[in-house]
Amino acid sequence: MTRDGFRFSHNFRVRYSEVDPQAVVFNARYLDYADLGVTEYWRALGISFSPGENFFEVHVVKATVEFRAPLRYDEQVVAYVRTSRIGRTSLTTQMELHGASGDDLRAVIEQVQVHVDLKTGLPQPVPDWVIERMEKFEGRTLRS
Repeated sequence: MTRDGFRFSHNFRVRYSEVDPQAVVFNARYLDYADLGVTEYWRALGISFSPGENFFEVHVVKATVEFRAPLRYDEQVVAYVRTSRIGRTSLTTQMELHGASGDDLRAVIEQVQVHVDLKTGLPQPVPDWVIERMEKFEGRTLRS
């Protein structure tokens, strides 16, 4: 399923462990959903979070969630994910969470991630191969 401005989506179901006593998704879980969406998006691009081939390490330095309507227990959710900007050491990922129809916006999430050297913890330039894959997938220039 695609949505205007997004070339990637991932479907999942809200689990019992993610909801509060009113069967509404607990607010902190939305960042878990962001992690799930980014992981699957990167998997589709052939980028790995695990050391080895195509490994790219980032730390989240900023995350915002705009809640629009609740997600509830056992509901089907569609996460639309895209890279919107790549800086020298950082990238910005945008995500929309929708009900199963894809027309029912529940939350907007934005993350800024910084590429780091694991040994030093210091920011590093985003590798060219990552930029090239993301720009090719998104069909536009992302570098700013």
